[in-house]
Amino acid sequence: MIFPFWCMIRIISMLKKTQTMSKHHKGGNIMRGIETPVRNVRRRIFKEIARFGYEQRDLQDLEDLPYEIIPGEVAKYRDSIYRERAIVGERLRLAMGMSLNPADKPTRITKGIDESNISEKYYEPPLLQVIPSACNECKEKAFIVGEQCQGCMAHPCMEVCPKKAISFKDGYSYIDQEKCIKCGQCKKVCPYGAIYERRRPCANACGVGAIETDYAGRAKINPDKCVSCGMCMVNCPFGAIADKSQIYQLIKAMNEGAEVIAILAPAFVGQFGPKATPNKIKAALLDIGFADVWEVAVGADAGALEEAKHYVHSVATGELPFLLTSCCPSWSMLGKKYFPEVIDEISNALTPMVATARAARITSPDAKIVFVGPCVAKKLEASRRTVRSEVDFVITFEELAGMFEAKEIDFNTYEKEAELNDAFGAGRGYAVASGVAGAIKACIDEYYPGTEVKIDHVEGLSECKKMLLQAKAGKKKGYLIEGMGCPGGCVAGAGTNIPVVKAQVQVKKFVKEAESFVPPETAQY
Repeated sequence: MIFPFWCMIRIISMLKKTQTMSKHHKGGNIMRGIETPVRNVRRRIFKEIARFGYEQRDLQDLEDLPYEIIPGEVAKYRDSIYRERAIVGERLRLAMGMSLNPADKPTRITKGIDESNISEKYYEPPLLQVIPSACNECKEKAFIVGEQCQGCMAHPCMEVCPKKAISFKDGYSYIDQEKCIKCGQCKKVCPYGAIYERRRPCANACGVGAIETDYAGRAKINPDKCVSCGMCMVNCPFGAIADKSQIYQLIKAMNEGAEVIAILAPAFVGQFGPKATPNKIKAALLDIGFADVWEVAVGADAGALEEAKHYVHSVATGELPFLLTSCCPSWSMLGKKYFPEVIDEISNALTPMVATARAARITSPDAKIVFVGPCVAKKLEASRRTVRSEVDFVITFEELAGMFEAKEIDFNTYEKEAELNDAFGAGRGYAVASGVAGAIKACIDEYYPGTEVKIDHVEGLSECKKMLLQAKAGKKKGYLIEGMGCPGGCVAGAGTNIPVVKAQVQVKKFVKEAESFVPPETAQY
């Protein structure tokens, strides 16, 4: 049977969609957007910390909050209600920007809290921490023989094992875990699919192997390997990993009368429910204390033009072998930490966050600038020596949702609007995978016609590592390479609220609503 051309195109499109969805699942986005108890507790924590800030309550009262959040006498989620409350207490500390208390000493939630009771950025490394009492002590990676094993005559699993770790025991295959090197060859050849891979959800989601095991069998994060993408946090079904927040310090600055400007990352559309339009979100931000709101896509527009120029004058001419985008902090950190040889190939254009912050300061030089986005790693970017003077605070969409709840903003009934129409389609498209490279290419095609552009993009840190290995080996000469630490792009960041696919649809719609796709050449920093 011969398929019509249009039908073939449709099939290819469907296959690509299927591949993309499988990539998302592999990256660990399967729980995103589901109202799980873990997510509800996190949101409640942010809401309560925000309330403490807005109401200017005595911070010593934080000691009572675990009993309000976990009421009663019977545990709901864990083996002990006392354990549940202890975990909430540690979450409250992290939400105040503080580190966890030591597990082997009697301490209070509010110990050292005066240091975080400020109206300035407060960051006490590390950004991400495993709460020991919340960790389920999940078993490490291993290949296990399941009930489907038939003890077959061929026993291909035994034949392909390079370490002879597989034998027959009681008529079934048996894997000696001490001999096993976890290569997975046995799993690939089993005709019954009887061998499965067991992995910790947090470790499975980590593309750089930063999840290790402590002396008690609990997960721990190796800071020397971690690039702070936060995928471990959103994929832990026990909510044992959490990041630190600056929402209290931000609100305190508002209370003290500071002019505070929110700069919204392009992924914001759809993050606060179907009725939360961009104009309603801007109005709500003004209602909860912000003086003004900018689209970070404004900085992305300028960045696309700058990187287009950089590619044409440096890569297309052969001066540089390839160009790596720089807007994703986890991708940039991966390159600098694991592939120092490619540092010169990372774009030196300002990230959209920094570019937009600078633009906002031109009109409001004394304002405090708050980046509101999907990304946990942006909190580290804002703490860098070269950036800290540009961006005063970073909060995620998840944290902002807690602030909205604290001020009783319900977008199902909220009617106020304030026009938000600053950016072009190119910058807005930065929020989805391949959007950055696509925007840069569009600028090249518009302003440097005739220039051949070779682009490639990767999403998820494991795929990013593979791409950088190829580039290092000289296999990507002449390419513009976009890397996104989160599978799906910024819309899949650790601080988002909705499923990735829904977020992608909303961003693409927002792109179409822009005045035009390609920004004018005057859209400079």
